[in-house]
Amino acid sequence: MRFAALLALLPVAAMAGPFDGTYKQVANADCANVGVDGGALKIEDGIFYGVEVECRMSSPVDVLQMDAKLYTMQCSGGDQVWAERAMVMDDAEGTGIIMVWNGYAFAYARCDPEGS
Repeated sequence: MRFAALLALLPVAAMAGPFDGTYKQVANADCANVGVDGGALKIEDGIFYGVEVECRMSSPVDVLQMDAKLYTMQCSGGDQVWAERAMVMDDAEGTGIIMVWNGYAFAYARCDPEGS
C-alpha cells in the first residue's frame, strides 16, 4: 500500500503518441522551421503544432477496422480559440500521416531525422 502511494507521487513523463513526429507541409519544406508557411508541422506529446496554430489532441477514439484515431482538437491561434474533431492515420507506405478535418484531408510526409 505504501509503495503504491509513493508511485502516485512520482512525476509522470509524457509518453510519445502514435503520430509524434515532424512532417513536411510541402515536398520541399524546411523541416527545421515548425509552424510557418513552407516549413513543417509537428505532433509531440499530444499537441499538434500547425501554421500559427497549436491544438491539444484529446479524447482519442480508435476508428473501427482502420489504423486511425479520432481526436478532439482544442485549438488556439492568434486571438481565437476553437474545438474541432480530426482523424489521424499513418499513410499506406508508412512514410507519413494523413490528417482529416471536416471537409479536408491532408497527406504529410515525415521529415527525416536530420530535419531536411
